[in-house]
Amino acid sequence: MSSAPPLPLPVSVVGLGADGWAGLTAAARSALTGAEVLIGGPRQLDLLPAADCAGERVAWPSPLRPAVPKLMAEHAGRRIAVLASGDPMFYGIGRALAEELGPDRLRVHPHPSSVSYACARLGWPVEDTEVVTVVGRPVARLAAALYEGRRVLVLSAGAVTPGEIAALLRERGFGPSRMRVLEQLGSEREDAYEGRAESWDHAPGDPLNVVAVECRRDRDSAVPRLGATPGLPDTAYEHDGQLTKRHVRAATLCALAPAPGELLWDIGGGSGSIGIEWMRTHPSCRAVAVERVPERAARITRNAAALGVPGLRVVTGAAPGALAGLPAPDAVFIGGGLTAPGLLDAAWEALAPGGRLVVNTVTLESEAVLTERYRRHGGDLVKLAVAHAAAVGGFTGWRQAMPVTQWTVTKPWPRPDDRTAQDLNEEEDQTT
Repeated sequence: MSSAPPLPLPVSVVGLGADGWAGLTAAARSALTGAEVLIGGPRQLDLLPAADCAGERVAWPSPLRPAVPKLMAEHAGRRIAVLASGDPMFYGIGRALAEELGPDRLRVHPHPSSVSYACARLGWPVEDTEVVTVVGRPVARLAAALYEGRRVLVLSAGAVTPGEIAALLRERGFGPSRMRVLEQLGSEREDAYEGRAESWDHAPGDPLNVVAVECRRDRDSAVPRLGATPGLPDTAYEHDGQLTKRHVRAATLCALAPAPGELLWDIGGGSGSIGIEWMRTHPSCRAVAVERVPERAARITRNAAALGVPGLRVVTGAAPGALAGLPAPDAVFIGGGLTAPGLLDAAWEALAPGGRLVVNTVTLESEAVLTERYRRHGGDLVKLAVAHAAAVGGFTGWRQAMPVTQWTVTKPWPRPDDRTAQDLNEEEDQTT
């Protein structure tokens, strides 16, 4: 009788601080001294004493993420230790390893993160501090975290990051913000310097740094104040008139009901406002904007960066053809091109049960399409009308904006008796 194959060896994941070997626990040191393969960045590998850590040293290639399964397969059957900066599960390699190998394969030895060190030096409560990483990500991500009085820690990508942060703060109307750069946290070479973003003139320092920002808005800035809820001022967007206006936009986002981790298709993106404000509701929200006009697609990209969500994906092309190959959405918004043949059917088919579809239109032809779909699928069909006070001669009256017809529907879950012809044929085959 053959024995079962041996279980895969666990992978040790060891967090290192700037203090290197001296700052490790006995368990972490034991994992490293017993490893046959040590995988990490060159800086991390250099922190390990050769006399104690005799395993083969392998530096991560670039890009890192695609290399994870390859390296794990190459060294299968050997005792592997992977090095990380600080806490491996906080914006670290631990996430990629858990996704690739499964959490049961990992033995994680965390070290205090740079955020913990920084908050300890600053006297900031960790739970009240916003954290934004720009390691391998655009600095523009910081823009979504800028609110008067907020404290933000930015995990820096290198020596030039503080200067890039100062430039972004000035551009977004937060020039008076106080900045403190904390270098080599936890090591003997720890250092710090500070200044205001509006007058930042420090030369690039140590590449291992965290930037602390105390947000202060310039009261005289021409950049409009942005709130944390949908319905940003129309002036926050660069546009050519193709923009879902503020009050309708707020109602549309309410109907779409974004939740953390969900994906939106914004079809007929225009200026990108729906996708952008969807992503601003939570850092894990994702969106794809589909826009057929190249100039508008480029404008969407600029608006997304300016408003702190540079991760918005922009697809240039006409729907429904441009929808092919996109990841399945949790919600779909159609703001243009409703009468394109097959568009509504493609959007409905892409939605999983429980997914939401919201459609806005201002034309009678498109309204007729929505009325027919409302009869077929139900949902809510509403008319949104907004009027603004405006001068009428020497008096003031109401100026009516073009009314918007909005259809909102949730795709139902199939009932047990909702069987297709294919299902019935398969059942018949199984019984004969």
